Amino acid sequence: MRTKSLLVAAAATLLLAACAPSIPTGMPASPPVPQQRLEELRVGYGLPDCPETDPDAEQVDGGLPRTALLCLGSDTVVNLAGLPREPMIINLWAQWCAPCRQEAPYLRAALADMEGVGFLGINYDDDKPDWALEFADLVGWRYPHVMDQTKSLQGPLRVPGLPTTIFVTADGRIAGVHPGVLESEQQLRDLAHEYLGVSS
Repeated sequence: MRTKSLLVAAAATLLLAACAPSIPTGMPASPPVPQQRLEELRVGYGLPDCPETDPDAEQVDGGLPRTALLCLGSDTVVNLAGLPREPMIINLWAQWCAPCRQEAPYLRAALADMEGVGFLGINYDDDKPDWALEFADLVGWRYPHVMDQTKSLQGPLRVPGLPTTIFVTADGRIAGVHPGVLESEQQLRDLAHEYLGVSS
């Protein structure tokens, strides 16, 4: 049984490691997109701004870290430790991540049907915020997203790879983490029920 568990864990690690951005060597870095242009794209795509958070809020025991992450397509700075106290599903993703595209419809459907749960995206390890905004629009994610281009959350959240979905309770604690792709909307609902007590 232990051998089987180790094999499953190793396979999951390999799968997550495979979902990494491929940057051709010798290619020049693309110039940064002006913040004003990103704001125009976000508004044009109908994506909401990020919530205002207390920049001085401290991390609760077992909770999200204190941060100063820029909102995707906005100049709002978000402290994850200061997010509204409500059950929340946080999904880490990138526009280059194929499994993120695969699970996108399940997040969209759950957002439409799951009452009393907040949704937040973290555009992670992604240097093309304009493409990320377009991706979020194409898959119908009508909830706010923050950016972590430098993977500053990798240590505090022990991010295993992309995608990763985090379940946060109303008192701000991380109740569970699902590494890897979500296989169905029902799986997401079951996880929300298990970790957040939300009826599916």
